[in-house]
Amino acid sequence: MRLSALPQQYRDTTAHSFHVDDEWYDELAAFREILADDWPAADVEEWHAAQSFLAQEARLIDDGRFNDWLELFAGDGLYWVPVVAGGGDPRREVSHAFDDHRRLTDRVYWLRTGLAYSQIPASRTRRLLTNIETIRDTEGRRLVRSNFVVHEFRAGVTKTYAGWYGHVLVPDAAAADGWRIRLKMANLLDSEQYHENLTLVF
Repeated sequence: MRLSALPQQYRDTTAHSFHVDDEWYDELAAFREILADDWPAADVEEWHAAQSFLAQEARLIDDGRFNDWLELFAGDGLYWVPVVAGGGDPRREVSHAFDDHRRLTDRVYWLRTGLAYSQIPASRTRRLLTNIETIRDTEGRRLVRSNFVVHEFRAGVTKTYAGWYGHVLVPDAAAADGWRIRLKMANLLDSEQYHENLTLVF
């Protein structure tokens, strides 16, 4: 849709994400249910493709290549770090991070410019991924579930975070490997506990 065709109140995309509506939240709830379900074992090719995508994403984040990481997201993509285990309802419950593409662009800008005070000095991270599972839904999207451990070192302090990722990938011929992230949900093992500023990228 062209910007000029939008209602006036939605034309300033720095203030609005016009795709975030009830349908968007309903789809998010459906993804959350699928990610919590039992899945059959994937064939080797599907599993390897999912593993390769996750490894590529992890390398971009750990190397601090946040602009390249942002390119992995679809225009209606979401980066979500919920407080409620498994996601909850973001319309009624707080999240550590709930970034649509516009807010995620802001996050990357702050990280890249050094203006984020809580990231001076910047975190150094390395993450380990395991227990990778994947399925395709009826719309041709690839859903991926995995466990993670993220090691963070910043300002002389080392921290470790554990949990599980839920990814929803949508096909996109323009993407380097044919997929973009519609949803990345990082479920921390201790999500409901007190955390200092979680300004690192999970």
